[in-house]
Amino acid sequence: MTGPRELCHPETVRAAPGHQAEAAKIAAELAAIAATGMVLPGSITQRRTRCGRPNCGCHADPPRLHGPYWQWTRKIAAKTICRWLSNDQTHDYQPWIDNDRRLRELLARLETLGAAALEADPRWQQRGRHLGQAG
Repeated sequence: MTGPRELCHPETVRAAPGHQAEAAKIAAELAAIAATGMVLPGSITQRRTRCGRPNCGCHADPPRLHGPYWQWTRKIAAKTICRWLSNDQTHDYQPWIDNDRRLRELLARLETLGAAALEADPRWQQRGRHLGQAG
């Protein structure tokens, strides 16, 4: 059976020019993020709220809402999870969330490179043969 290295060997599939250079740049960015050691999914949002006291200024016209308060939100198993954060926590955790977003962007770029290499595979041009068939 053919191993993964053989299937992806440059002699088998020729990637577009610059593919390896782009992949190397992405790998360097991934390494830089990994070096920080911190990634946090979700988002941080500033919230302003109304209280339950009817005579409070938050019920005036125009309202003077309470806050700002900072809220971290993420999804776990299709359930929204929220936590209130202090100003210090918001300052500390925002770079972790930025790292998560950057990782997702880098992964999408790698997937695009892989799809381009697959589409450029000359075996797609061979008539009457399907990928993976011997012959």
